[in-house]
Amino acid sequence: MDLIFKCPQCDQELEVDASGAGSEITCPACSQTITVPNPEPANIVNIPTPPLPLPPAPKEGKHFVVPVHDKPADELIQKASKPLDVAAKEGDKKLRIKTFKHTDCQEVGKDRFDEIISAFLDKVGQANIVSINPINYSYVEMVGHHVVTDYGILVVYRG
Repeated sequence: MDLIFKCPQCDQELEVDASGAGSEITCPACSQTITVPNPEPANIVNIPTPPLPLPPAPKEGKHFVVPVHDKPADELIQKASKPLDVAAKEGDKKLRIKTFKHTDCQEVGKDRFDEIISAFLDKVGQANIVSINPINYSYVEMVGHHVVTDYGILVVYRG
């Protein structure tokens, strides 16, 4: 509990622990020596103590489930793509390459890169796609003569 009172010399409001009642202190405002008055109900202020922190919540146990598949394990493991020379020898379709530059797929205010590539892949069909490879390229801009680095996609497919 704290005791609040005013300095009799300068009328400065002071706050002292209630256990200091009757002791002499120096007023921080006027530097006069004053005696702390005895507590009166109107001068006692209870300063609320901060609440104790809550104990940590119990840790939630993790329960992991291993997925069960109806397919045999060899079907779940994806096999690596065949090398291009092997893929070329299989089937009667020839291997072809299509390159998409990001800059070629831009219209005024709209980037159609994803749409154009998705439409091409749908047209070729998933079974005919051998590989899809990201590419980075640089070119000199005609207007400002700045070197610009951009990206694209190179698709190898049977067609």
